[in-house]
Amino acid sequence: MSIPNEALQKLVQEIESQALSAQREISIVKAAVSAKQRDIRMLELTSNEVKQLSKDVKVYEGVGKMFVFSPTSRVEKRLSSEATELESDISNLNKKLHYLETTYKNSQEHMDRIFQSGGKS
Repeated sequence: MSIPNEALQKLVQEIESQALSAQREISIVKAAVSAKQRDIRMLELTSNEVKQLSKDVKVYEGVGKMFVFSPTSRVEKRLSSEATELESDISNLNKKLHYLETTYKNSQEHMDRIFQSGGKS
């Protein structure tokens, strides 16, 4: 039994659009992971610099257009929590990336199977 040409063409177009969508999302997720990894690296460098300061050094944080005094321990705690949050975001993005890569691979396999079978079911 063969599938009619119109249905086959519609099926191929649907699978192809799904594959293109997954591929587009993959590049977006990879860029987001890269940006978050860069942010974590900046937080680590900042944290290392703050830890090297003596306890009597005054530390100021930018708030809008002004700077506010903040104890070193509070700054370290904030940097640590931001890094933890970013690592959690990266973990979630990696899960999404795995899902999208699987979707893309499956779409490609379905299209290959359709073309190899010549539209026969």
